[in-house]
Amino acid sequence: MMKKPFEDECDLRYLKLLSQSFPTVADASTEIINLQAILNLPKGTEHFLADVHGEHEAFQHVLKNASGNIKRKVNELFGNELRESEKRELCTLIYYPEEKLELVKLSEKELDDWYHITLHQLVKVCRDVSSKYTRSKVRKSLPGDFSYIIQELLHERTDDVNKTAYVSAIIDTIISTGRGDDFIITIAKVIQRLAIDQLHILGDIYDRGPGAHIILDTLEKYHSWDIQWGNHDMVWIGACAGNDACICNVIRMCLRYANLRTLEEGYGINLMPLATFAMDKYSDDPCDVYEPKVTSESAMIDEKTLKLIARMHKAITIIQFKVEAKLIAKHKEWDMDDRLLLKAVDYEKGTVMVEGVEYPLKSCRYPTIDPKNPNELTKEEKTLMERLHHSFVECEKLHRHIRLLLSHGWMYAVYNNNLLYHASIPLNEDGSMKKVRLNGKYYAGEELLQKIGMMVRTAFQSKVDSAEKKYAIDYFLYLWCGKDSPLFDKSKMATFERYLIADKNTHKEKKGYYFQMRDNEEVCDRILDAFNVKGPNRHIINGHVPVHVVSGENPIKANGKLLVIDGGFSQAYHKETGIAGYTLVYHSRSLELVQHEPFTSAADAVASGSDIKSTTHLVELSAHRMLVADTDKGTELREQIARLEELLYAYQHGLIKEQDKV
Repeated sequence: MMKKPFEDECDLRYLKLLSQSFPTVADASTEIINLQAILNLPKGTEHFLADVHGEHEAFQHVLKNASGNIKRKVNELFGNELRESEKRELCTLIYYPEEKLELVKLSEKELDDWYHITLHQLVKVCRDVSSKYTRSKVRKSLPGDFSYIIQELLHERTDDVNKTAYVSAIIDTIISTGRGDDFIITIAKVIQRLAIDQLHILGDIYDRGPGAHIILDTLEKYHSWDIQWGNHDMVWIGACAGNDACICNVIRMCLRYANLRTLEEGYGINLMPLATFAMDKYSDDPCDVYEPKVTSESAMIDEKTLKLIARMHKAITIIQFKVEAKLIAKHKEWDMDDRLLLKAVDYEKGTVMVEGVEYPLKSCRYPTIDPKNPNELTKEEKTLMERLHHSFVECEKLHRHIRLLLSHGWMYAVYNNNLLYHASIPLNEDGSMKKVRLNGKYYAGEELLQKIGMMVRTAFQSKVDSAEKKYAIDYFLYLWCGKDSPLFDKSKMATFERYLIADKNTHKEKKGYYFQMRDNEEVCDRILDAFNVKGPNRHIINGHVPVHVVSGENPIKANGKLLVIDGGFSQAYHKETGIAGYTLVYHSRSLELVQHEPFTSAADAVASGSDIKSTTHLVELSAHRMLVADTDKGTELREQIARLEELLYAYQHGLIKEQDKV
């Protein structure tokens, strides 16, 4: 508490404002007591995911089971009281209450008895997961219908003989009034809500999988989350802002994975003009090179439709090369002239020159390319792009989802001594921060990420087409595939080579120095220092490059300083990585990396009680149970307490008068 009168007029003005919220000594004192108590609660559980790539069912399941956190709670609470099958059934009920209730009613003969036992079990689980929070926070997380009842059940113990009958009467009445189903659904969702305090997504919600829009619909209603943008998010943000090269890339990737649901059902993007154009220009072209990848989505599509998708795929890919070339030629400072490969093609010989070597092309049919001006769009291509451009920039739902990414996201974040970003920090060969040119100036490290974050928002801030805004919109392409982009950080994006050159040596995308040095503890410490991340147990957490577990790669690098949690959520990566993703769980006792096997389906999880098979790796065990006082939130609360103590001093010494309550 302060011992002398205020000398700073700004401080006194601040305290006068604060006094409006706490108008009396009693109010300020009560708040100090409340905040001091919160400091001594256990740290809330943080949940980290990266590179979910549209796999909405697996994403939603991992949210429901909190990466095994709920299962762990059930095992701790019931131990040998329940058989393994009973614990599995209880977990499934918590994850999928509506669907599981339907199956229970078909098979359970003693339904009232089942309700009675199950409600007691759910209340016990809910009591445990709510124990980390204040009553106020728990109350705010409860839905209106059962808020009072759940509060009573959570805070009354059945081992208190004076309350046993009271608790039993509440549960009996829930059942007798026919509200058992509604109550189970409600309390199951409360358990899911309280099992995770904060969700961190380290980029790449979009592309490959069919349900990026469903993931964002889910996040729109999620209680507390943040995102560090990935390059796949950025290309969609760019498309929404009106960058035609990004629009082409977005459509091309959807066609490459036969993922039309996101575009057509999710956002209502009309692809009929593209289909008509493709059938006209490539009707006699088998477009074998452009056949979509084999996924669960493409497996459900008939052969005729797959052929149409291949033709559309080729059409948008050629347009993409042309549109990208215009931007690359406009921005010489990007140093991307090696991507202007349509000019390097010998259209008579059917070859292309790449880095001084001539390669035969896998496809030589280019009815829309003028060999003399290969980067020029035809009149029909221009008309098509105008229609596609309009569809993206005028799509209300896409804009709503992009606003969601902007309001919850940034290029990086620091939470509780963990530095989060999607891909990399551009480095020089000696491990120092690389200066990257951005709109005529050079920035490195944290300043680079800050300037990029502001630029991203500039593209959406005003209707006025200023030079700054135009540059920001153009720059989305560089963020997607530029060699010094912190979201990409590779020598090139070898799209042309992968499609059209058989020699796989040309497909290689050399990773930046960051990826070569991220197992070096000294380099990681240098990055953490640059971002002012303090503490003995500090980490860098990122994704972007899948960890090849099947080849023996370890996601824990630099002696535990850096954790890579991209294990391949996307089905397209399962064979490559050998698993189906990582998640990271940071609770009050430890930091745990959870390795997941492929998820079958929600329907299978409900019918058989199957869960994602997961293996937990202990990254770090806390010497003591971490409290709110040990977190960033604790630092904020201590600052609030200090200010409230100053307010008390001001009241007690007459510098500010207490106010009468109305």
